[in-house]
Amino acid sequence: MELVRVILVLVVAVADAAAAAGVRVGLTRIHSEPGITASQFVRDALRRDMRRSARFGRELAASVGTVSAATRKDLPNGGEYIMTLAIGTPPLAYPAIADTGSDLIWTQCAPCGKQCFKQPGPLYNPSSSPTFGVLPCNSSLNLCAALLAGASPPPGCSCKYNQTYGTGWTAGVQGSETFTFGSTPADQVRVPGIAFGCSNASSDDWNGSAGLVGLGRGSLSLVSQLGAGMFSYCLTPFQDTNSTSTLLLGPSAALNGTGVKSTPFVPSPSKAPMNTYYYLNLTGISVGTEALSIPPNTFSLQTDGTGGLIIDSGTTITSLVDAAYKKVRAAVQSLVTLPVTDGSGATGLDLCFALPPSSSSSTPPATLPSMTLHFDGADMVLPVENYMILDSGMWCLAMRSQTDGELSTLGNYQQQNLHVLYDVHKETLSFAPAQCTTL
Repeated sequence: MELVRVILVLVVAVADAAAAAGVRVGLTRIHSEPGITASQFVRDALRRDMRRSARFGRELAASVGTVSAATRKDLPNGGEYIMTLAIGTPPLAYPAIADTGSDLIWTQCAPCGKQCFKQPGPLYNPSSSPTFGVLPCNSSLNLCAALLAGASPPPGCSCKYNQTYGTGWTAGVQGSETFTFGSTPADQVRVPGIAFGCSNASSDDWNGSAGLVGLGRGSLSLVSQLGAGMFSYCLTPFQDTNSTSTLLLGPSAALNGTGVKSTPFVPSPSKAPMNTYYYLNLTGISVGTEALSIPPNTFSLQTDGTGGLIIDSGTTITSLVDAAYKKVRAAVQSLVTLPVTDGSGATGLDLCFALPPSSSSSTPPATLPSMTLHFDGADMVLPVENYMILDSGMWCLAMRSQTDGELSTLGNYQQQNLHVLYDVHKETLSFAPAQCTTL
């Protein structure tokens, strides 16, 4: 079975302008590096996750007065979603990473010098689009608005930004432009006045894309600017590289029927950038019928903004603070009779078991119970394939340890075959088991 970096292309299909807040999106895996194994993918995705997690920590430190360090270059084989949309007049299609852990929408712009990365397709050129305009400094969507502190902006003011991510950085000027959604003339919708970043300098960390689309809780995100109110996605099984997944924006994202569980978002810290994250109250974890002895406040968000747990589409492998991770690790190890092997070099994961020579490359070698994440008012049940990964003669726990007191993250590997709804108006996360290939 061939498994490559997880990159999903989002193709927006909209019926009319009124449906701009009711968008259906197809998610399709791209095979960007044929021959890469699951263990190689997990290893590189894990490295990206760790740098992304370190970025969360640096941003938190900066918000409480500590100087943040520069972001380092990452490896190319991490897990990402890529959204294809079009910008300008005439519309120029470009692929951009979709990220629930940030807000800014940006793409590379011409002219672009030596600090720009190689992207698929041509650069967007604002001078060639009559619908482009520089975002005024006094706009509520301008990243510099807070710096003005109520003062009047100078004439012709344009604000430069430098945005740092776990996988790199980008810099440029914010603009306003018409974005086009839809893959054919019959279903295309043009939405004017979208605030975005026009980047002319970036790190070389954005393989397969030409920018990023933020889906976070802030006013700059695509969800907020479209007034969608809610969005949902359903990710097909991790090792199914052929099926199509789905993302929905607006009323069509609502979950109905039996089996739907809901939990409130924990109010985010007021300081940026933590105010864009989707925090959840994880109160405990069970493996099978065994409730692990994890103190109930282990994942609590502290008043100083430390700790807590977020759900994030841009992270592949779930990270748990060490006190909880050790309990999960011990519980899984106690249930598996296979010999433990060192898989850290191949996968970067901490707990791996050696498979017998006769084992199938796609069938779990033992029966394990489901794992349950107990959220405030809702239990998320993870079947074994959502927390164990099988490849290269090993069977590994697809989770990692995080330093106690730091941010924990629920990654997208654990969200396979779950229809997950972010209701930003009701401040709730809902989810239900689903066959995502048929949604």
